[in-house]
Amino acid sequence: MLGRPPAKSFETDDVDSAALYRKLQWRLLPFLFACYVAAYLDRVNIGYAQLHMRAELGFNDAVYGLAAGLFFVSYFLCEVPSNFVLQRVGARRTLARILILWGLASSATMFITGPHSFYALRLILGAFEAGLAPGVMYYLTLWYPNRRRAEMTAIFLSGSMLAGVIGAPVSGFILEGMQGVLGLRGWQWMFLLEGMPAVLLGLVALRILVDKPQDAPWLTSSEKMLLLAEINRDANLAAGGHAFGAAFRDPRIYVLALAYFTLVCGLYAITFWMPVMMQAAGVQGAAEIGLWSVIPYAIGGIGMVWLSRRSDRRQERRWHYAVCVGVGACALIGASLAGANLPVVLALLSVATATLFGAMPIFYGIPMAYLPERSAAGGLALINCLGLTGGFVSPFLLGWIRNATGSLTPGLWFMTGLMLTGIVVLLLATRRPFTRVTPHPANSGLSFGSEAGR
Repeated sequence: MLGRPPAKSFETDDVDSAALYRKLQWRLLPFLFACYVAAYLDRVNIGYAQLHMRAELGFNDAVYGLAAGLFFVSYFLCEVPSNFVLQRVGARRTLARILILWGLASSATMFITGPHSFYALRLILGAFEAGLAPGVMYYLTLWYPNRRRAEMTAIFLSGSMLAGVIGAPVSGFILEGMQGVLGLRGWQWMFLLEGMPAVLLGLVALRILVDKPQDAPWLTSSEKMLLLAEINRDANLAAGGHAFGAAFRDPRIYVLALAYFTLVCGLYAITFWMPVMMQAAGVQGAAEIGLWSVIPYAIGGIGMVWLSRRSDRRQERRWHYAVCVGVGACALIGASLAGANLPVVLALLSVATATLFGAMPIFYGIPMAYLPERSAAGGLALINCLGLTGGFVSPFLLGWIRNATGSLTPGLWFMTGLMLTGIVVLLLATRRPFTRVTPHPANSGLSFGSEAGR
């Protein structure tokens, strides 16, 4: 828990607030960003591995889709417990544990011999990675006030885009270039080489992370006082808020989770099936598919940060989210309908990636501003893990439908409808002001029903 610091005094008057947040950004964001790059790469690299695994191990689209989705079953079951542990033992040890165990599990995927071992390793990977994203987002609430969180969250989550920019071509080259080296298949080398960075990052986390601002030796006393004073001006940290368990009894949490679920379905339609859509557009070979995939991910990373900054600058979330998801859903189905027209497919996939991934940090600006500090970890984890069941539903349904029909397009029509429904759910759920937990006249953050949240 963050203690309530003394009111801002003359001791903090000589602290440059902009310089303080630049220091935080350079101290925290590069490492957290690298962690999410590794996490996202280990989560989705089967999208490229399946280009070879299906032929070598006899998998069809339904097996691949189920294995891709099973990751999120164990992720769902373990995420909230992981964030309870984070509150008790701190971010440093929790993140180190997550990184080391999931890196080992990802590398162990090289030993699969059939569908059942594939399913088992995906379940283990999901259990070990559970808690990373909401844990980091909760960690950011301990260091940044509301007005800065969407941008910081976007920088962290844009690691998924860099994972695509780096991971797509690297995975492609490993699959083809390492085939047969030391008697191993290319996909085995890919899992081994892409899992080890997470283990190394976990060891680094134990040395460089601190749990909260009060423990940071690289902050002066005046900087700590100013930082905590700014954070505690937010209503999130007001005393007398909801008890921790109240987040689990609040129906608004479940409505937000439903909206997030529909977004996640779209995100993982892109993530797991982009290589297949590239193949349908006439791109051949894992290395070439990886190179072309850099374009949507690079544009997506730029779009994610730009959209989040725009949302922060205008202090508005609802309509930014709605427009992003609406445009992204239409672009995604358009890419499928474009067939073998590669330039059009690339353009539409770029739009879909930028807008759908850009909607993710904007979405988190809503519950992060609403939840009080002592229930933030559990509430964020609940929204995240319920929403991430879309990570199971999306690849499983798309794989099953493609296996049954021979086409990805019917499944993407369904995902488009789901995302448009999610927009309506979120807009209706946030159309009326929500009562603040504890009104605070100095609060400048976003909340449900505040002008910024409309």
